[in-house]
Amino acid sequence: MRITFRYRLLASYILLIAIPLLVLGALFYRTSLKIITEQAQKNVYEIVKKSNEVMDTKLRIIDQNSMSLFLDKDLFRIFSQLDPANPAELFSADRQVTAVLGKTFSQNQDIYAYQLWTSYFTFGQTLPQGEPTQSEIDRMARQAGGKLVWIPTYDFVTMFNQPYLQEGNLEFRNLFSAARLLDFTYLGNTKLAKMDAGVERPVLVISFKSEVLNSLYSGSIPGGSQYLLLDPQGRVVAGSEPGIAAQTNKEAWLDELQQENSGARRIKLNGEVFIVCFDRSEVTGWLSVVWMPEAGLVSSFVPVIRTSLTVLAVVLGIVALSFAYFMAGKITKPIKRLLSAMRSVAEGDFQTRVEVVGHDEFGILTQRFNRMNDRIHLLVTENYEIRLKEKEAEIQALNMQMHPHFLYNTLNVMNWTAIENDQQELSRMLVCLSSMLHYTSRKTWDAVPLSEEMDWMQNYFYIMSIRFEDKFTVEYDMDPSLMETEVPRLLFQPFVENAILHGFDQTGSGGIIRIRGWLEGAVRYFEVEDNGRGMSRETVDRILHHKSASVGIKNTIDRIQMTYGSAYGITIHSSPGQGTRVRITLPR
Repeated sequence: MRITFRYRLLASYILLIAIPLLVLGALFYRTSLKIITEQAQKNVYEIVKKSNEVMDTKLRIIDQNSMSLFLDKDLFRIFSQLDPANPAELFSADRQVTAVLGKTFSQNQDIYAYQLWTSYFTFGQTLPQGEPTQSEIDRMARQAGGKLVWIPTYDFVTMFNQPYLQEGNLEFRNLFSAARLLDFTYLGNTKLAKMDAGVERPVLVISFKSEVLNSLYSGSIPGGSQYLLLDPQGRVVAGSEPGIAAQTNKEAWLDELQQENSGARRIKLNGEVFIVCFDRSEVTGWLSVVWMPEAGLVSSFVPVIRTSLTVLAVVLGIVALSFAYFMAGKITKPIKRLLSAMRSVAEGDFQTRVEVVGHDEFGILTQRFNRMNDRIHLLVTENYEIRLKEKEAEIQALNMQMHPHFLYNTLNVMNWTAIENDQQELSRMLVCLSSMLHYTSRKTWDAVPLSEEMDWMQNYFYIMSIRFEDKFTVEYDMDPSLMETEVPRLLFQPFVENAILHGFDQTGSGGIIRIRGWLEGAVRYFEVEDNGRGMSRETVDRILHHKSASVGIKNTIDRIQMTYGSAYGITIHSSPGQGTRVRITLPR
């Protein structure tokens, strides 16, 4: 399926727009959830603190009301004059004490029972407590010496050792209590009177159902939350789970919270993240703990956030698509015009022109296309003329093919004449010349094996040695592994010729030309060295960098770099009177 550039460009725009939208949407979603979670956590923490404050306020009222009994003149009189051995006085005192306690505590709807305990009688409301002064509550109150103590929720049957009530359905099964030892005093006639030391001081016990605390928390914390009220020893005062009151907590994470007074944190329980808020009561020292699943805390906000994000993404997506479609059209329309013009040019219509609209990149591209079309038209015309000339040259070359054959035949006749006249040296010169002409007159100038190049050089040296009457000798030091590698044709000839004609022009004899070759890694090195009169630095620069100086050397340098690249070529080391060394570098 062929997809046009316009739609690929449009798809690219959509992708580039969609990725930032998705990233920003994800960041906005996560940030919103984080802010909402933090705010919800803060709200729940405030609820816990407010609930604790409400509980502390109610319990402080109990504390204040109980303190007022210290100065109650009726209670002072009753317990100062009471004969515990007289049943009639006890029942009369019970009615009076109950009235005083009712006047003090009956208006408080949270109180379940209020009593005064002595070893000989329990005053106030009657409960099946047996001997209450034998309980832990009485002991703690007397140890506190008049300070109000709070006893966390307990099992009534266990606290007062009443096993016969174990199977009963008691409404007062789980209670928590406040207890205080009352040492009555009386202020009369500006004189503070105290009870005699031999009079037993009663213990005030105010009892509450654990449901009082449950109603305080269950109606204020968010749905799906759980709560616990723990004393410093980890005993459960109240909790959202039925039947948990009066038990001992065994959760390690709750023990960790006991080390602190107030706060909020995230805790992972059974693979699920919970928000935990806790605060300690200033009155009782009990720790209120509320925890809820983090997912449930923000579940009501997630649909709102998703809806908002979806609407925003759709609106931005429509705007982005419209913009992308418009921009894609602006880009592809000039390209379509160019494509149409190119089709016309491909069919041979070089007169086609594209209207230049604007001065942006597409305008410049259109101008260049028009210029290119003009240039192609010119080149096509020139190419046609060149091909006509090439045809003419081929015809002339065919006419001249007889010239090399005539030359070889003539040299062959001369060679046989020399042999018949016993002129062996002349015969060898003619054979060498024929081989050289055959080597240089090939139709192609492709690279040749080094062995062929060295054969040609030996023929060349033989003729030149005869020409210059043994003015020089030649030494070879060539790595045998190089002989089958290919080199450009006539690689050494310009440098050897330069040595013979110029290096030895003032030398009668003793000239030496050394030709070496070796391998170093991936590079082949060749050297042509002579002991001639040498050259100055200026002469070397002129040979290497000026075309008019040495056509053969410049041609060899150009052929090497065109074939192998600019990293390879020729270096010349020479100085007057010291000879010349030419190093040729080729890849392996």
